[in-house]
Amino acid sequence: MTTKTPLVSLRHLRLLAITSLLLLAALCVATELWLNPLRPGGSWLALKALPLLSSLRGFVHARRRSFQWISLLVWLYFMEGAVRAASDAQPVWGYLQAAIALTLFACSAAYARFSVGAGSPARAGNVTSGFDQG
Repeated sequence: MTTKTPLVSLRHLRLLAITSLLLLAALCVATELWLNPLRPGGSWLALKALPLLSSLRGFVHARRRSFQWISLLVWLYFMEGAVRAASDAQPVWGYLQAAIALTLFACSAAYARFSVGAGSPARAGNVTSGFDQG
């Protein structure tokens, strides 16, 4: 029986997810206040970073549920970045937001997927996919 060695450890995935989460939150605030605000002087849309920061504690404590939750939420930030890239006068911030959102999704989805058996045993009654058998 051979064991599969992952290309990236769970620790590295978690650190990269935390970094991209903080970068995305900082970019959202900076974009709305200084870099490319909708109104001159900034707007209250800078508060859109709060849902991202609400999952930071779960990321730091390696809670799998936080990674699952953010992998669903991050698509809203990706869509906003794509719209900003297509419609703003300075599209570079939209492209950057979309790229960071994709990085956050990839890291959080991979962490949520590969952390299943890493520290906590699977609960009885959980259905496993057919991909793990073989």
